[in-house]
Amino acid sequence: MEAVAFLCLAAAVLGWGFLWVWDSWERMKGQKPAGLPGDGNRTLLVIAHPDDEAMFFAPTVLGLARLRHRLSLLCFSAGNYYNQGEIRKKELLQSCDVLGIPPSSIMIIDNRDFPDDPGVQWDTEHVASTLLQHIEVNSINLVVTFDAGGVSGHSNHVALYAAVRTLHSEGKLPKGCSVLTLQSVNVLRKYISLLDLPFTLLQTRDVLFVLTSKEVAQAKKAMSCHRSQLLWFRRLYVLFSRN
Repeated sequence: MEAVAFLCLAAAVLGWGFLWVWDSWERMKGQKPAGLPGDGNRTLLVIAHPDDEAMFFAPTVLGLARLRHRLSLLCFSAGNYYNQGEIRKKELLQSCDVLGIPPSSIMIIDNRDFPDDPGVQWDTEHVASTLLQHIEVNSINLVVTFDAGGVSGHSNHVALYAAVRTLHSEGKLPKGCSVLTLQSVNVLRKYISLLDLPFTLLQTRDVLFVLTSKEVAQAKKAMSCHRSQLLWFRRLYVLFSRN
């Protein structure tokens, strides 16, 4: 009897938990995050390689587009680690088209200063000065990029955070320009998809985007544009990732 009672209690707790997660998910879809600028805001997504925008930032990009942000993208390399740079630049443009970022709002830096190589440390000051120039020329109000963990730990991702942190700490960002960084989580949370929502909801956060089913399909379509990068482990990431 005690075992039956325990199983019933466990089932009730799991059922309540599922309903709580589902209700939270439904309420948060399409909800505007508090404190985030809305219509007409000039937002710059800063990435290291083609496919970062879809693999890591698709929910953020689609969420900001929902808020009518004017999105642009700055990519610091062509992703030429395996000599596929020209292919990957085309794939990036295709992916951005799916995500709603026009070609005129995309800049890809393709030079030796910022090689696609996890073994190379990009110069923080050089990244920062390049980024600041782009922010000032385009009157950017919001910068979105990686956090200190770089999501995957890639040194090129981390270099972007270091540059933004430098600009912020030295007071070089233009007045009114804010920064959002994508939260890095442990491997378990990274791959449990919607099941991660309770953990996310219980944590202090600035902004959280939860996609509609239509937007999820849009995000997956954007990632499918990066055909050269769709190896088996990336397919698993797209299938199970929380991003």
